[in-house]
Amino acid sequence: MVQAKKIALYVIVVFVLYTIITSPERAADLVQVGFEGVSSAAQGVGDFMSELVK
Repeated sequence: MVQAKKIALYVIVVFVLYTIITSPERAADLVQVGFEGVSSAAQGVGDFMSELVK
């Protein structure tokens, strides 16, 4: 099972590197979308907590 996790991690790393090398603009767009998603989720949690306090 541990070996399968290592292999999966290597495959993901190779895929990410391949994506960055072959299409850096697309990779940057994907990272930006990811950060926007995290930011939006954090804003939603903050709004929820603020409404709980009220």
